[in-house]
Order: sequence, then C-alpha cells, then structure tokens
Amino acid sequence: MIDVPVSEGTRVFLNFSVSLEDGSEVDTNFGGEAVDFVVGDGSLLPGFERAMFGMTAGQRQVFTIAPEDAFGQPNDNNVQEIPRSQFDDDIDLQIGLVFSFADASGGELPGMIVSFDDETVSIDFNHPLAGRTILFDVQVHRVEAAELH
Repeated sequence: MIDVPVSEGTRVFLNFSVSLEDGSEVDTNFGGEAVDFVVGDGSLLPGFERAMFGMTAGQRQVFTIAPEDAFGQPNDNNVQEIPRSQFDDDIDLQIGLVFSFADASGGELPGMIVSFDDETVSIDFNHPLAGRTILFDVQVHRVEAAELH
C-alpha cells in the first residue's frame, strides 16, 4: 500500500490535542477513537490542515500555529455595547460570563461579558482563543483518497 500524504482531496484519520503555549490543554481526543475529516471540508481551520500537509500514516508531530493561522487576532469591532435593559433584571451579571446571542442569520453567537454598569453591558464576540498561539499535537493513523461528491 502506498503511503498517501495529507493533501487536498484526502480523508485523514487522526487523534489530536490543542493546547496553549503555557501547556494548558483546550481540547483533545487522545485516549479515544480517532476522528476523520476531508481536507477542505471546514472541520479544521485551514492553518491546522496546512500544517499537516505531507504527513503520512503513523506520524506524530506537534505544530506551533500562529494566531493568524488559528483563531485570528482579536478585533476591537467585535466588542459590542448592549443596553443593560436587554438583560433580565434577575440575571447576576459577572465579568467572564458567556451568553449566547442570535446572529443575523438566526444562528447562535457566544459573547463574553467584559464590563458592565447600570446602563450598558460590553460583550466580546471574539473567539476565546483569538490572539493565542496554539500547539497542535497530531497523530495521523490513516490517509486515503476522499470520496468527493
């Protein structure tokens, strides 16, 4: 069997972990079943996919993914002021509390309270990992040509 490298048009079976530079783990599936995805299907961020290009079955590697190739840099425009009156009076607002808001397309968008007073609540809609360098530890188990529909 020919070793197929991770590239466009492949299905990759892998275990992974995502950690911050301080070593704190954000997500992992090591110790569980491998997951699979087709390169370019949107399951993984393009920066994570590109890092794996050329890897073959049996390889394990840790990649350092810059914020620009991971979850982006924080954008000041993603911090919104919402009138305090839009929150129920019985909600105990706290900095760091995450709420789910409806976006323009009817989906859900998480936002974290960064400050509040009697008049307004400042909500940060940036991804919680924006601006962070990510350590991506990946173990490739199998790579095969994807069935493209």
